[in-house]
Amino acid sequence: MAEKKKMSVAEILAAARAADGKGAAANPAAPEPVAEEPAAAGAPAEQPAAKPKPAAAGAGGRPSVADILAMARAKKESGESAAATPAAPKPPAKPAAKAAAAKPAAPKDGPKTGVQRDTASILAAARAGAKPGPVSKAEAPARPAPRPKPPVAGEKPVAVVPPRPAKPEPQAKKGGDEEDRRGFLQIALGTAMATGFTALSVTGGLFTLGLARFLFPNVLAEPPSKFKVGFKDAFPAGKVETKYVPQYGVWVVNGDFNGLQQIYALKTVCTHLGCTPSWLEAEQKFKCPCHGSGFYKDGINFEGPAPRPLERYAIRIADDGQLEIDKSRAFQEELGQWADPDSFVTV
Repeated sequence: MAEKKKMSVAEILAAARAADGKGAAANPAAPEPVAEEPAAAGAPAEQPAAKPKPAAAGAGGRPSVADILAMARAKKESGESAAATPAAPKPPAKPAAKAAAAKPAAPKDGPKTGVQRDTASILAAARAGAKPGPVSKAEAPARPAPRPKPPVAGEKPVAVVPPRPAKPEPQAKKGGDEEDRRGFLQIALGTAMATGFTALSVTGGLFTLGLARFLFPNVLAEPPSKFKVGFKDAFPAGKVETKYVPQYGVWVVNGDFNGLQQIYALKTVCTHLGCTPSWLEAEQKFKCPCHGSGFYKDGINFEGPAPRPLERYAIRIADDGQLEIDKSRAFQEELGQWADPDSFVTV
C-alpha cells in the first residue's frame, strides 16, 4: 500500500486558508470536512469518515494558532486510521535455513574475548599441539636463561652459581635379596640332588657287578697243566730257557745235579713268600727281587731268607719224542723227591 505524503506546515496553513475562505462564503458556522487523498490500489472500499474541521476564528478569516493545531491533530489521526486498515497479504518468508546459511554462527569453543577464529587458525593450533586455555607448570614451555648483565665500572662481579645437578636415582640391586636366596637354594638343592643321583648311580653299578659275579662261576682261565716244550736237542747243556715263564711259569734247564746231566723243569715261585725270581745269566743264578733270596742253576738256595730249594714239575718224553711237562705234579728236594725219575729226563 502506497504511503501518504506528509504535509509541511506551509501546506497545512495554505489548505486551512483555502478551506476557511470557501466555508465562510457558504456557511460560516458549518464545518467543512477535510479532503483525504485517494487510497492506493488494493485498499478496502470503506474509509473512515473525515472529522469535521473547526470553524476559523479571528479577524480577516485567518485561523488562529489553536485552529492550526487542531487541524494538524485531525490530519495526524486520519493518517493513523488509514494505516490501521488491513494491508495486502505479503509473500511467504524465506526458510530460516537460508538465513542461517547466509550468516555463519560463531564457534562455540571459541574464546569469550570477542576475537574471531577462523578454520585455518584452529587447524594450525591443533597441528602445533598448542593446548588452549591455561597450562600446568610441567606443560609450560621452558623459559630462556636470563642473560648476564654487563659489568658496571666500580662494581664487584657477582659469581654465577651453576645449577645444582640432579640427584641420581639409586639403581636397584641386580637380582635383589630374593634372587640371591633363590640362587643359593638352587645351588644347594642342585648340589644335593647331584650328589644323591651320583651315589645312586654308583650303588646301582656295584649292585649290577655283584649280581654278574654271582651269576657267573668262579673259573680262572689258566693254561692246561700239561704242555709240550720241544725236543731234547733244543736245550743244550748249561742252557736255561725262560720263554715259558710268562705263559706257564716254568724254567726248562739242562744242568748237572749230583754229577748227572739232566733236563728238568723248575717252578718260578720263591720258597720264601711266593715272589717270582729272575734268571741272571751273567751271575748264573736265580735272584728274588722281593727279599734278595738267591738260588743256583739246579734250584738249591744259597742266600737270602728262602728256607728251601725251588720245586720241580714232572717231565717226560711224549710219544712224539717231545718233552712234556705236567704242572699237576710237584717235587721237593728236602723231601728227597728229586730222586724220582719222573722229576727229570736224562740226556
